[in-house]
Amino acid sequence: MIISSKGKYAVRVMAQLAADGGDGNYIPLKLIAEKQHISLKYSESIMAKLSKAGFVVAASGKGGGYCLAKKPSEYRVSDILRAADETISPVSCTSGAVPCENMDTCCTFPIWNELNDMINNFLDSKTLADVVANL
Repeated sequence: MIISSKGKYAVRVMAQLAADGGDGNYIPLKLIAEKQHISLKYSESIMAKLSKAGFVVAASGKGGGYCLAKKPSEYRVSDILRAADETISPVSCTSGAVPCENMDTCCTFPIWNELNDMINNFLDSKTLADVVANL
């Protein structure tokens, strides 16, 4: 399983917001993109997904930008990845998006399902606050 660049960058953008705007300050997207070495255009597409998920609040005009909608400890890394990528499943048959016609007879499905559970449980246990502690 490879987490997409959009997913990785979404976690980094959220961490930057938590670090720089933790007290409700709005941070310009241009500044976030520069600090995280992400193009502004790509950052805009990531913020659109995070905004749609209700993870960030936007303000326009002077002093505008983005801030977190909640405290960093209230965001699970898994939820950020899902907002950006829609799935964090290691294989398509465990994502639920496409039903597998062989699931009941597949000898490997239990392994993939267990791996899926392990990945999701691990990412569910990590919060944005844990990420920010690494800055």
